[in-house]
Amino acid sequence: MTESIHIGKDALQQLPELLKNRAFSKVVVLVDENTLPHCYSILKPYLPAHDLIQIKSGEEHKTLQTCEYIWQRMTELNLDRWSVLVNLGGGVIGDMGGFCAAVFKRGIFFVQVPTTLLAQVDASVGGKTGIDFHGLKNHIGVYQEPQAVFINPAFLQTLPQRELKSGYAEIIKHWLIADKEAFLEQRHIGLFTEDWEGLIRHSVSIKSRVVEQDPLEGGLRKILNFGHTVGHAVESFLLEQPGRALLHGEAVAVGMLCEAWISRKRELLSSEELDKIETFLATIYEKVPLTEQDIQHIAQLALQDKKNTRSTINCTLLQGIGKAVYDQPITVQEIVESLRYYTLL
Repeated sequence: MTESIHIGKDALQQLPELLKNRAFSKVVVLVDENTLPHCYSILKPYLPAHDLIQIKSGEEHKTLQTCEYIWQRMTELNLDRWSVLVNLGGGVIGDMGGFCAAVFKRGIFFVQVPTTLLAQVDASVGGKTGIDFHGLKNHIGVYQEPQAVFINPAFLQTLPQRELKSGYAEIIKHWLIADKEAFLEQRHIGLFTEDWEGLIRHSVSIKSRVVEQDPLEGGLRKILNFGHTVGHAVESFLLEQPGRALLHGEAVAVGMLCEAWISRKRELLSSEELDKIETFLATIYEKVPLTEQDIQHIAQLALQDKKNTRSTINCTLLQGIGKAVYDQPITVQEIVESLRYYTLL
């Protein structure tokens, strides 16, 4: 991958060198009300003189309106094309900060300092940036690699358990699509792991390997979308329902169960494998209650998925644990049936 990824408790020690070597004209850090009090103090010693832009956290603020505020602040701070934006936060800050940097004055530099498990193992790696639009997840965005990614597992100590679980869903996804042995071994350990750095390194290596071969998602990179066709639809729908919003990984966990069931229905996955997946995910994630009306709405949202061609819903399915197949056409009815199955688990 073109960006440089630094992982470990000493990762941030590489940041001053990058900032000095590139001779950026200005450094600005993007934070929210969580990362400012909990994470900024860890980052600050490694930064030269800089400014802060603070936004509100949460998927509901990953909008054009927030981008407009960020661009307004960038303009007020007189950022030029040799400025750098340091994104200190989870997936929302990484996605939106990267997008704002990529299009401001036709592109300024940015650096990712992911603070959530989700962002460390998935969102900060691979150059996807973007925002939600009218309730549709990541509907507007560009591919733009950051200058570097600095992953410090120490940030995980600032996270509530729910955020940790959310990020863990993407780790499970990486095992299901690319590493059967890791899945079979880790399902007995789960969140009780004492080696988060090892899990992060392994997950990043899986994603990096895929992205290197297919940076713009023309083919192979689509395997990383396992769990996301149904998962994004669930997430988008519940985001609009007061008090029912899910974290990204929680929605992906629902999506993985549904898409694993469709894989079984297509006889790509054995009953035993489906059972192992269901049992493992059930030990970590609480059931999300869905009514029949919810299910119908969610299935229709899948028609807006970015991976679709014309009116065909393209999904990534499992051909056994550890192997994914992409561009598998599925129907709205199959999504409905998979969600009904999920509610009965």
